Amino acid sequence: MVCTMAMLFLSCKDNYKRVGDEAAKKVYPRGVVEDFVLTYTESPEKLDSEDEGTSKVLAILSGPIRNDFDQLSFPYQTFPEGLLVEIFNEKNEKTTIEADYGVLYSATSIVDLRGNVLIKGDDGKKLETSQLYYDRANEWAFTQEKFTFTNPDDGTVMDGEGMDIQKDLQFLNAHKTYGLMLIKEEKDD
Repeated sequence: MVCTMAMLFLSCKDNYKRVGDEAAKKVYPRGVVEDFVLTYTESPEKLDSEDEGTSKVLAILSGPIRNDFDQLSFPYQTFPEGLLVEIFNEKNEKTTIEADYGVLYSATSIVDLRGNVLIKGDDGKKLETSQLYYDRANEWAFTQEKFTFTNPDDGTVMDGEGMDIQKDLQFLNAHKTYGLMLIKEEKDD
């Protein structure tokens, strides 16, 4: 009887063919772009199709591959082999963002960056983490992961977990910090 029961349980196999809503649907990108460079610009005045004018570069997005899934009900784009974003402020100072993988959610303007995320400011400030979300509309980033923030102005290196930061690395709100940090004291004369 034990052998019969063992054979019964071991011989069970799911032969049910999934159809309809429960079937796993394969999703293919609408387009795949290789070795791309996208430049986001802004013009101070409205230009018609044949007008000549000046424009200011706001950001440059580049990478080896971009998959476009904008045909879906919740559209997005993936960057499976990494990406580089260069953001320019009003003074034309550059902040760079690098990651091994990225997802841009078109409907929400949220960018999910994963794997060796590195943000470097024009002033030498640097943020390193394993995952970071960037809100393009509000120009700020946040993570719940561990991070290292380096500030060469005052020679500090801060380790922590979870933070919010502006795109130019000027304001950092760390949720939890640890490790050794040097804090400069101002002397009264």
